[in-house]
Amino acid sequence: MFDNNMGGESMREKILEMLSCNSRISHDQIAVMLNMNPQDVTREIKAMEEEKIILKYSTLINWEKTKSHTVTALIDVKVTPQRGVGFDEVAERIFRYPEVRSVALMSGSYDLSVKIEGKTMKEVALFVAEKLATVEHVQSTMTHFVLKQYKQAGVVFDDKEEDRRQVITP
Repeated sequence: MFDNNMGGESMREKILEMLSCNSRISHDQIAVMLNMNPQDVTREIKAMEEEKIILKYSTLINWEKTKSHTVTALIDVKVTPQRGVGFDEVAERIFRYPEVRSVALMSGSYDLSVKIEGKTMKEVALFVAEKLATVEHVQSTMTHFVLKQYKQAGVVFDDKEEDRRQVITP
């Protein structure tokens, strides 16, 4: 496996950084930027996919500019940990729901942070009440609805539109 160290950062890390910024960048472009052979880049990316370092390639979309806008909620979940498995089994039961986009173990007053998406606030509320809150060992939930997304994955969403109002002077 190829792992040249470039100023404290491995070749793999540089490739991963480039892919995380632009998943559509070609292997040839990466090779030129890192002064590598394109076949080595392709081989390294394939190896990272097989090792489950690279899990998925995705596109960042500003859903507010589309007609199919969804409702996103962040839910703090307090859980009773289970002997021998801690929070893992409860987290797994939660992340198996298709509405759930992410689950993370957190420090602080809540144990799990769950991000879900639905078509309406009511749909999200029903998911929390009927599915999430009824999971065994879930003590409590606190739901926060995302009202506006300003920045995600390092990308600022708000493209300031110029003021088109006509100036009226006396």
